[in-house]
Amino acid sequence: MEVEIGRGKKARRAYGFDDIAIVPSRRTRDPDDIDISWKLGDYRFDLPLLASAMDGVVSPATAGAIGRLGGLAVLNLEGIFTRYEDAEEQLERIAALGKEEATSEMQEIYREPVKEELIAQRIREIKAEGVVCAAALTPQRVSRYYEIALEAGLDILVIQGTVVSGEHVSTTSEPLNLKEFIPQLDVPVIVGGCASYHTGLHLMRTGAAGVLVGVGPGAACTTRGVLGIGVPQATAIADVADARSTHMKETGEYSMVIADGGMRTGGDISKAIACGADAVMIGSPLARAFEAPGHGYHWGMATFHPTLPRGARVATHQNATLEEILIGPAHQNDGTLNLFGGLRTSMATCGYKDLAEFNRAELMVAPALQTEGKQLQRDQGVGMGSTGTGSALVNA
Repeated sequence: MEVEIGRGKKARRAYGFDDIAIVPSRRTRDPDDIDISWKLGDYRFDLPLLASAMDGVVSPATAGAIGRLGGLAVLNLEGIFTRYEDAEEQLERIAALGKEEATSEMQEIYREPVKEELIAQRIREIKAEGVVCAAALTPQRVSRYYEIALEAGLDILVIQGTVVSGEHVSTTSEPLNLKEFIPQLDVPVIVGGCASYHTGLHLMRTGAAGVLVGVGPGAACTTRGVLGIGVPQATAIADVADARSTHMKETGEYSMVIADGGMRTGGDISKAIACGADAVMIGSPLARAFEAPGHGYHWGMATFHPTLPRGARVATHQNATLEEILIGPAHQNDGTLNLFGGLRTSMATCGYKDLAEFNRAELMVAPALQTEGKQLQRDQGVGMGSTGTGSALVNA
């Protein structure tokens, strides 16, 4: 339903995760009977999880740990790990920066050129961990570096930017033609982000195995403030999931919808799947792991843009292992630990046996969901009234 913004301008009402609720069905199931696995190309994963291509989240070592837990970590091939042989020194430097100097100093750190030999080295390090290797490049640099990555053994390529379209127009450079580029590769390609039906459909028509959905919802992202663009995640996911159905009818090909950003708890992840996602990409919930390379800090791929930064370095409280965050056991009651145990239990409680079934769950617009009957929790700062010491992010 459209709302009138003013004479001659109307807009759709959009919803975020806090605006909606999943409605239980007539059936319940045993959580042990629930299948939350998914496939991307020829690869099957026990968890519908991609770890964001952010330097404070994914290193070759954490990629191995996440892979062994059943997920897929995406390494940023234009980040600290491919600019510096001693990445740890720079990560410690970023963690030690003061609040006022963080952005400008990070711009300086990221002026160091990407080194081709380090791209190959990092991919080999991930492969040596015995897991599926995924890595991300921006559309501007993918043509330059993708062959090096593939030769080193890359299994899944992610082409990622703030917004990626299937029809980029430029009078100053030769744009990447995704429709020509993707079919020539022998590995699955994920592209994004996007936040609308038409953009998602165009990206699927390029032959992408998966599409990232999310423009600006991440905890460290400032795109919505800097550029004024974005769509709340519940609506964005549902729109792109509908594009997936259209694409399936047109071609018989199924392109995965991956919700990227805006999820803090197991309930958020459950809502993303119920809205139509096949998997989720998360960053800040993993940045708080003891093993995370960011030393308690988290920042996005656009934080250090040389002329228009669209991200902030934010602090998170490291108080759990990757295993506890992803599959438990939880020692907090705010939903920020055992994220995928939360998804499994949500599906079981609502009676859906796998992710495809859960895509069809009934939803309601429910702005009271977070506050109804929770006055004592809010007053005491516990449970749903807590900011969550494990996931609370503050500017630093």
